[in-house]
Amino acid sequence: MLTSAQLVQLYLNRIAAYDGPGGLNLNTIISLNPNAVAQAAALDLERGTTGPRSALHGIPVLLKDNIDTSFLPTTAGFLGLAGSLPPDNATIALKLLDAGAIILGKTSLTEFANYLTSGMPAGYSSLNGYTFNPYNPVALPGGDGRPLLSPGGSSAGSGAAMAANFATIAIGTETSGSILSPANQNSLVGIKPTVGLWSRDGIIPIAASQDTAGPMARSVTDAAILLGALTGEDPKDPQTAESVGKAKSDYTPYLRLDALQGARLGYYAEPNGSTASGSEQLAIFNQALDVLRAEGATVLKIPFTPPTNSSTVLPYEFKRDLNAYLASLGPAANIQDIDDVNTFIIDYNAANPDPAGPFKYGKVRIDTSRLIDLTPGSADTIRYQADRAADILNSRTLGIDAFMAANSLDAILFSGASGAAIGARAGYPTIIVPAGYQTLNNKNPLGLSFLAKAYEEEKLLGYAYDFEQASLARLSPLSTPPLAGEPVPGPLAVSGAAMAWTFSRKLRRRCRLPRG
Repeated sequence: MLTSAQLVQLYLNRIAAYDGPGGLNLNTIISLNPNAVAQAAALDLERGTTGPRSALHGIPVLLKDNIDTSFLPTTAGFLGLAGSLPPDNATIALKLLDAGAIILGKTSLTEFANYLTSGMPAGYSSLNGYTFNPYNPVALPGGDGRPLLSPGGSSAGSGAAMAANFATIAIGTETSGSILSPANQNSLVGIKPTVGLWSRDGIIPIAASQDTAGPMARSVTDAAILLGALTGEDPKDPQTAESVGKAKSDYTPYLRLDALQGARLGYYAEPNGSTASGSEQLAIFNQALDVLRAEGATVLKIPFTPPTNSSTVLPYEFKRDLNAYLASLGPAANIQDIDDVNTFIIDYNAANPDPAGPFKYGKVRIDTSRLIDLTPGSADTIRYQADRAADILNSRTLGIDAFMAANSLDAILFSGASGAAIGARAGYPTIIVPAGYQTLNNKNPLGLSFLAKAYEEEKLLGYAYDFEQASLARLSPLSTPPLAGEPVPGPLAVSGAAMAWTFSRKLRRRCRLPRG
């Protein structure tokens, strides 16, 4: 049987072959855990003596590099936070370690989760440069080095690393599309949970009202296992109190092949852009709808335009919440608040006057946020409070809730990640599953998203699993094939590290996934 130590080494071999400049140079990893093999060996010994702690015992996991780990730097991709070691682990990182998981490393991301500036390519950061999509890992011809096929953002590294099979499972974070977009672009299962299902403690924020971490994986089963392992109330995050009695510690019983039978699903009719864009996307979306209907679901195309408003919620909360996070690093930290972020960039550019330097895309969002007046009763605060109330009204009451109630729906469908914004403002859960591929940029993945109301993850997981097993749509990228000596996937009913290797490869025993 494959040991956890052997498993970790297999993943490290793949990272060495495909992630660095000596190989394919996908550039998905910011830092690796130098003690991962030794930790895996200790967990192998523990498994043999006292048994596994959980389903995650000995399982290698990658974390987006805005999630605190006390033993690896947490940087958000910002050059000014290079080497920044938080005083402790984020709650979800601690839960992983307590469950016996191995944090293999930290993944790249769009800098500050895509809240440094506007117009920055997904997956770019001043600290780590560009991350490439393994489905077409080449640069845009004649460009500035950015990828031809976007890896999606901001959890680009977690997405591309999962597609390339650099770990069993990964964690991304989302404020508005940052799990769903890279999952869509890298042909993955991604879950944007209800805000409050997982603790946000120890995660570099954008906006507390919308932020959440979530699973990114190559199968619904893997994502479901990880989702249940990290739920639970956390005193460090008061929002998690709302999950008591609603969250599950195990979502796998809801993974049923008949989950779609009798389900009533709807999607917004064009021309509002909430479904598919272009003939290829529309063909894939319609094919996915045919699968849903064949599995027993009623699928309805319904005219509806969700109300929206121009909101100041993200810039206001970014300043407020980033300042709180940076203060938690302690007085010895070089970066204490958002003004220090701004000063670091100005000073760096003055000392290194290169228009193609690491901060070449600017700092527009930092500039906007740092000037906001957070004082209670200020004009900015009053505007923020009104905008937040409008966001809730438009996304929940007049948006998702109204659409579902008027049409007696169990969930709403979207092509790709096109429904991310309305679900994010509502704080509601969405799961995306691979649905097919476009010929654009060689092999451009497209997913199918299911959105429902708060704490209805189990229902969405059932629908996603049924669709996944019926469609068998996912194809692994051709650019990262198995290396010589990688084990052939074994039986499903195994435990420990052997289960980890088959975790995301088990579909091959039932479908057409021969590509690594």
